[in-house]
Parts: sequence; C-alpha cells; structure tokens
Amino acid sequence: MANSYTKRFSKTLLAAATALTIVGTAQADTFKIALAGPATGPVAQYGDMQKIGVMAAIDYLNANGGINGMDVEGVIYDDACDPKQAVAVANKIVNDGITHVVGHLCSSSTEPASDIYEEEGVLMITAASTSPTITEKGYGMIFRTIGLDSLQGSMATQYILDTAKPKTIAVIHDKQQYGEGLATVVRDGLVAAGVEPVMFEGVTAGDKDFSALIAKLQKADVDFVYYGGYHPELGLILRQAAEKGLKAQFMGPEGIVNSDLAKIAGDAVEGVLATAPKAFDQNPENAERVKAIEAKGEDPTGPFVFPAYAAVQIMADTVKAIDSTDSVKMAEYIKANSFDTAIGTVKYDDKGDLTESTFLVYQLHADGSKTPAQ
Repeated sequence: MANSYTKRFSKTLLAAATALTIVGTAQADTFKIALAGPATGPVAQYGDMQKIGVMAAIDYLNANGGINGMDVEGVIYDDACDPKQAVAVANKIVNDGITHVVGHLCSSSTEPASDIYEEEGVLMITAASTSPTITEKGYGMIFRTIGLDSLQGSMATQYILDTAKPKTIAVIHDKQQYGEGLATVVRDGLVAAGVEPVMFEGVTAGDKDFSALIAKLQKADVDFVYYGGYHPELGLILRQAAEKGLKAQFMGPEGIVNSDLAKIAGDAVEGVLATAPKAFDQNPENAERVKAIEAKGEDPTGPFVFPAYAAVQIMADTVKAIDSTDSVKMAEYIKANSFDTAIGTVKYDDKGDLTESTFLVYQLHADGSKTPAQ
C-alpha cells in the first residue's frame, strides 16, 4: 500500500476540503478519527446523525480514560455528499496524517474515497453507505456498520410481495448510485417473483416539480410506489401526489427516514413505509448513551447515529486489544473478530460486510416518528 511522503504531498495540491477539529487540541498522544460526510448540502442532516454518534462515542471514551491512555479527537471533513469533493476530502485526510475514518455517508462518495484509503492504508468504517459495489472490490481496509442494499432491497421486496400485495406497482429512483441501486434490487426481485412494475423511472435530484411523474402514476392506476433515494425529493413527491389526489402507498429506504420528510410532506407522510436500521435508541442497553446524547440537546433516533457510535467502538476496542494504532493491523484484527457494540454483536465477512442485517420495515408518521410495520 503506497504511502510515501512525495505521493501524499502531491495530493495536498489537489485537496480542496476544509477540516475542523471538534474535540480538544492535537497532542502527540491523541488518537484522531476523521469524520467524513455531508456537513453542508441537501442531505447534511444525515451527516449530523453520523456526527452525533461519533461524538457521543468519543465523549464517552475521553470521560473514561481515552484509548490506552490516549485522548480521542474527532476531525470533521465535509464532502457535501459529492463524489468529487469526497476524493478531495480523502486526499486531505491522507495528507493530514489521519489513518482512521468514520464515513463517508453517501455510497457515491464512499466508493471513490475507498479507493484512496485502500491504497494509502487508511482504515475506514462507514456507518451509512449501503451499496454492495463498495466492498465487492475486495478491499482490506473498508468496513461497514450497516447492512447492504441487497439485503435492504430484498427485505422491501418481500414485504411488498407478502404483506402489501399491491395491484399495480411503480419503482422510481433519483438516478444516483444509492437510490438507483436500491430500486434495481427491488425491481429485479419483483420481476423474479412474477410481478412486473409498470414503471421503472428516474427523477433528477434537486427537482421541485413532479407533476408529470404523478400524472403518469395516475394514468397507470398505480397503487404502490417504491422510491429509491433521499427525503427531499420524496417529500415533494408525497406532498404533490396528495394535492393531486393520487391514492398510492409509498415505500423507501433509510435515506428517507428523518423528521424533515414530514416537514416537507406534511400529513402525506403518514403511513409511508421505510426499511431502516433497527431503532437502536429503543434498546435498553443504550439507555445511558441515549441520555448522554439528549443531554447535549441532540437527537439519538436517526438511523445512522448508533451505527456511527459502533464504528468508533470497534476502532477503540481493536486498539485496546492489539495495543497498536497501526491501521493495517487494526483492519486484520477487525476482520477476524467480533465486537460488542451499540448495534449489537458485530462480525464481518471476508468483504468487510456485516454477517447479519440490521434492517427492519417501519411505518413513518406525520409527527416525525416511526413504528415497526405490521
């Protein structure tokens, strides 16, 4: 794994990301964790979820002696969920000499960043990126604390087939790696079961007017819509669909699960289905962690909060176990062992993926809450 000073210096000239230290000041005996994801942009809320989890775990470690006597420091890098910025961020992290990363968040950002981390010997654990193609490359340094689109999509498909049983289904996506990947898994699963969606179409992220899409859905008499993508577009689709009288059940992935969906869609969000990581904030074993997060005025309920917390736990437990911060040795240990974390017992397969899925199907509500779907 190349890691020469010359190579890293040349990458500095290309890096355009800004880092913000958010815990303490740099010390020789400090264990630094780069937190890479969207701090700005339309999905910055998901980056906030990741930050809440990481910082809660860091606060706990520092209040309890750190890691083998080292203070833990979190450093934020904003990629705005943009692949090009993610590459700049990854190069910046390498140049800054940080070899441990929680992030990135969006799959389209995580994949190009992972190429750099793998080459440079940087350990990365993503708490949010679910695209299978990331770990299909056979990386040795890349891990997740969240399940795959293939698992999440399959779960959605089975729920549609076994429970929802719609008459006419449409599959829509936002043309991005995450959303289109999930939509493709769902479409292919439905087709394999003999259910042919009447539509498989993409919308453009950032669009505001979905009247043409809704008219097509109404013309096709669609009563169920699976949407692969994030909450801003779906919120507008839901609101406009309700205004135009479209009577259809909507379903999406964890990328639609946050309180802003209800702020955009209003009452139209009531009953929307979503696959999302288990509500780890409801686990009694996380009660003290939830209390600590709430004491800071932050929300512990986001789908990426506790997966991010677990990512820090895995790094900390690994350093304690091997008495080394060497990222390559840490990656080898992580792949060979299991960990007791805020999301339960974590164990990895050869690709760096979880051996057990963490997803459930939820029903979303207009007050911003969610409950397990029946």
